[in-house]
Amino acid sequence: MLRLLLILTGLGLISTGSAQAPAPDLAVNPGASAGERVPGRPALFVAGDSTAARNGDPDVQGWGVPFADYFDANQVTVVNRARGGRSSRTFVTEGLWDKLLAEVRPGDVVLIQFGHNDGGAINAEPTGSTRPLRARGSLPGLGEETEVIDNILTHKVELVHTFGWYLRKMVADVRARSATPVLLSPTARNLWKEGKVERGNGAYRRWARDVAQAEGVAFVDVSRILADDFQSRGPEATQAFFTRDHTHTNDAGANHTAAAVVAGLKGLRGDWKVAPWLCAKGLAVTADPIGWLNLPEPANPAMPTIFLIGDSTVRNGRGDGSNGEWGWGDYLGAWLNLTKVNVVNRAIGGLSSRTFLTQGHWERVLHLLKPGDVVIMQFGHNDNGPLNDTSRARGTIKGTGDESEAIDNLITGQPEVVHSYGWYLRHYLEEAEAHGATPIICSPVPRKTWREGKIVRNQAGYGGWAATVAQAEGVAFLDLGERIAARYEALGPEAVDALFADPHTHTSLAGAKLNAEVVAQALAELPEGARLAGLKK
Repeated sequence: MLRLLLILTGLGLISTGSAQAPAPDLAVNPGASAGERVPGRPALFVAGDSTAARNGDPDVQGWGVPFADYFDANQVTVVNRARGGRSSRTFVTEGLWDKLLAEVRPGDVVLIQFGHNDGGAINAEPTGSTRPLRARGSLPGLGEETEVIDNILTHKVELVHTFGWYLRKMVADVRARSATPVLLSPTARNLWKEGKVERGNGAYRRWARDVAQAEGVAFVDVSRILADDFQSRGPEATQAFFTRDHTHTNDAGANHTAAAVVAGLKGLRGDWKVAPWLCAKGLAVTADPIGWLNLPEPANPAMPTIFLIGDSTVRNGRGDGSNGEWGWGDYLGAWLNLTKVNVVNRAIGGLSSRTFLTQGHWERVLHLLKPGDVVIMQFGHNDNGPLNDTSRARGTIKGTGDESEAIDNLITGQPEVVHSYGWYLRHYLEEAEAHGATPIICSPVPRKTWREGKIVRNQAGYGGWAATVAQAEGVAFLDLGERIAARYEALGPEAVDALFADPHTHTSLAGAKLNAEVVAQALAELPEGARLAGLKK
């Protein structure tokens, strides 16, 4: 029987996604859906599990229910087809996906969110387990691996695939109907350890992101949006969103999660925009400002982490080499032992020491920071701009003193007290140390500016001020301006040209790798270098 199934599947005569008899669902869920599409009007579908579904317990509500309240029903119909207890696999094998797909028309959007139930047993619980049988797990990962089983619940032969395979199938099916798929990471659970909220249920968040990137579809990192918010609120306030358990939200939590999804959709970049479909409630939601940046987090939170903060010379854009421009932080990991330490590059292009703080990026780093971590900071390239203008308003007061200037920020429309470059560096190192982390200050990497055969240094400006703060505060200092300038001069102008992707500031792939090597060598020379960085060399 198994042999015949595999032969027929290979010939395309049997679909591994064909409907099976529904498995008993012991989760709290009546299977209800919300919204019926209106002819001639686009629809916004939700495919997922109980964290999105309409559920029967008053203390358990999925975000897909209040989600419709954020949209103008005259412009779009929100159709919630999420079903409690389902994984990416059982949503397909029970025929729920085929039913949803039959409703999809060109111009529709389908939000796809799975992961909470995919880690369950593939066919039976371990010996001695008291958990109910569900046979809903998918194979871990993104590959093409399969496993043939005699399903213990349906009593039918089934070919089980990886989590990534099921997501790719859904993406392809939606595209085949000229509709738009959007992948979402799972919702965040109310689980805390040592003051930090869980930021992902296993690897499903990362796998969903990886599928989205590989398939070129939009991705909303709901896990990160919610975890950042929960971390800011703290455990006690977050508990108000969870009544029954740590996974399922109550009505208030469902609405809060729905707003997070809307924020993520509004923050997407590309041709498709959700704004024309939003009602006043949806328009009032602040768009997620960082989703498009694809910022990394520690691969293994149990290990020490080196966090990098800075500007585009450390991480440019999404960190994907757009326009041939790379930051050195993207290649520092090549010089470190990544079995002992994480490298997390949280630098943001276009920011100064001031705007990295005021735009909330430092707070997001603090959400992740723990004792034993390291923070390497490099600012200065953008600190020389105006203190207040309608373009970027990112400048800092020159020097390291305590001078300040009160402004009405022309971009934010809010009052702001602007400090010196040195003040912002001190702020970062003081807060890093307060979290039990080790700060390291770097001078800015040099630009490709030659004068009389020498690369122009910055010791009289930001490089010197960075050194002054490091010395005064007793923290490690990496003089990247001097070290890299010396390397450039040894190579000569013609060779250095190939290290830049623009006239003088942003390095190419080769330039980023060279600068990363210099940073690693400088780290290794610190008395605590090996301990801090787990250096390979």
